[in-house]
Amino acid sequence: MSRKKIVTFDDARKMVGPTIFSSMLKPSGSTCNLDCHYCYYLDKAEQYGGRQALMSDELLESYIRQFIAANEGDEVLFCWHGGEPLLAGKEYFRRAIEYQQRYAEGKQISNTIQTNGTLLDREWCELFAENNFLVGISLDGPEDIHDAFRRTKGGAPTFSRVMQGVRLMQEMGVEYNTLSVVNSLCEGRGGEVYRFFRDEVGSRYMQFLPAVEHVIEREGRRPLIVSPSAEGATLAEWSVSAEGYGRFLCDIFDRWVVSDVGQVFVQIFDATLAGWCGIAPGLCTLAETCGDALAVEHNGDVYPCDHFVYPEYLLGNIASDSLSDIYHSPLRQEFALDKRNTLPRECMKCRFFHCCHGECPKHRFDKGVDGSPKNTLCEGLKMWFAHSEPYMLYMRELLARGMSPAFVMPYARKRLGLM
Repeated sequence: MSRKKIVTFDDARKMVGPTIFSSMLKPSGSTCNLDCHYCYYLDKAEQYGGRQALMSDELLESYIRQFIAANEGDEVLFCWHGGEPLLAGKEYFRRAIEYQQRYAEGKQISNTIQTNGTLLDREWCELFAENNFLVGISLDGPEDIHDAFRRTKGGAPTFSRVMQGVRLMQEMGVEYNTLSVVNSLCEGRGGEVYRFFRDEVGSRYMQFLPAVEHVIEREGRRPLIVSPSAEGATLAEWSVSAEGYGRFLCDIFDRWVVSDVGQVFVQIFDATLAGWCGIAPGLCTLAETCGDALAVEHNGDVYPCDHFVYPEYLLGNIASDSLSDIYHSPLRQEFALDKRNTLPRECMKCRFFHCCHGECPKHRFDKGVDGSPKNTLCEGLKMWFAHSEPYMLYMRELLARGMSPAFVMPYARKRLGLM
């Protein structure tokens, strides 16, 4: 049997166990009021023949019904994404909430929504607060970092508008977290970025996603993001280097681990600790396999991942195929297992494999010694895992003794020479 076809015991157990998966719904497709340089999703409009229409009410109701029915757990989490999902309008989301209540069948329904924050107003905040939405705000850091690549279609900066949205959510009691793209301007500024989010934004749950893309320049238009194998492709100017990304995480960690454990949550820190504890990381990029977070387009098309919305990865359409059947399809399962089974052998032998699992397949731009695609951020990830290892092992021991991981802080202060 080829390594690509390997199915482990855990894989088999998951296949026959209760069906629980997530999906990212894009009701307005890639339509957005901004023109962020590194947005890999804006170009999807061309894949669908130009401007994308809003998902119809009929299809929206069908999606909600199917998604709730397909998940066999007691809780169902809806993730609204884009483009900019707020462009769908407040009444659209009020109808969505009505559909959720209609088809809940006793299950607990939760909602998260990812927004650039520029369209937030009091009515939006009232809707989110009243219905317990968790709002993810796309914000890259201090003003110069954020405004370098996150601009309007007219080229205007957006930082001040996003911060106004943050202040409004704080005032109106909306729960929010931050999602940040780690780009080239973030290199060497990890500590500064962390303090900004903690002290100025008031974020208590942070996500930091590395940007590594290849582009083809187009005169008078934003660069076209393409595969690195495409003719004329070059590394995008905003791409973070492997070393820069690793150092960025280490610098943030060194500030977090001495003062904020248990008070501020950084997604990759939690996921790394989970890896050391031998449990699922809760972060698809560090999981052994993927494909559990389907992307559903405005027209009902379903893909195995938000980063793989290309014709060759199309799994089906909810107007003609049930979402449950799509999730259980051989194509989706093959995509999930390929993450592990196509890794270079050197990755499988790496001492950090249990934490990394090759990270996200979308970053496999390099080649391993056996010629298999290898993650271009590998050296930076190794730096991060090695740097955090002593503290992760200490927190693992604390958990094994029934103690809070927060007790790592005195150990960290001593180890870092701060006491």
